[in-house]
Amino acid sequence: MTNWTESSGGYRNLTCSRCGAAFACNPLGACWCKDETVRLPMPVEGEDCLCRECLRKAAEQASPAPR
Repeated sequence: MTNWTESSGGYRNLTCSRCGAAFACNPLGACWCKDETVRLPMPVEGEDCLCRECLRKAAEQASPAPR
């Protein structure tokens, strides 16, 4: 992953691959993304983790349109 730096406690300071927003990730502990109901195949070619807002937008775009 290329858009992160590790800080103390195993947290990663990330930059969203889509909007550039900064956010923190704790893959070994409690991370906001683990509470999300959205699951997308990651990473998309050329991308890394997404912020909460971009993850939700990507999920909306990936969902089939209601009939």
